[in-house]
Amino acid sequence: MKKALLALIATMLISGCSNTTASNAPISDTATEQNQPHHQVTDQWVGRWTGVEGLFLEISKDDSAGPGHYLLEMQYGLDADQSGTFEGQATAEGISFSREDGQHLLRAGDGEATGMKWLLEKEDCLIVATGEGYCRD
Repeated sequence: MKKALLALIATMLISGCSNTTASNAPISDTATEQNQPHHQVTDQWVGRWTGVEGLFLEISKDDSAGPGHYLLEMQYGLDADQSGTFEGQATAEGISFSREDGQHLLRAGDGEATGMKWLLEKEDCLIVATGEGYCRD
């Protein structure tokens, strides 16, 4: 009987300690950042971004679609048909969007990451792919 009582008390103490430890443990910064909506980062990208030779990217929020949705107005090539407005959505990596030449991910980087010598010195850029990037001064 004493052994059973001691086992019960030990079990209660162990489970009580583990619950107390877990509930009082601080939330790490990494866990907090991972729980933040993706659009908190990409909302900072709203505005005009400049490419080379007249290319540009204009990002605006698509309020009708809800948080994390964007309209991307782009002149992404030198030909007249390489322009348009595309719907984008925030992801953990950037803004995902689709246009005539396929599915793309707009992500943050620097001038070097654009792969274009005219943007090498820039620090605040958005990249679609090597050879297609837009920067802010």
